[in-house]
Amino acid sequence: MRDEYLIEAQKKIEDPNILINVVSRRVKQLKYGMKPLVESLEKLEPEDIALREIIEGKIDYELYYSADGL
Repeated sequence: MRDEYLIEAQKKIEDPNILINVVSRRVKQLKYGMKPLVESLEKLEPEDIALREIIEGKIDYELYYSADGL
């Protein structure tokens, strides 16, 4: 995982726990065959692709709150 991508992605998703969850879910999707939402001239690892997608605003997240507050 590239440090510069991680630093830039942390500016978009500040909570490290949420960032980890978003990246890990997207990595699973990429490994199961979903197409990347960003283009690159170089070969990137799935983790770097997910981070670039976050940086470029291609993927986002939504927090879920249940009715009972849990």
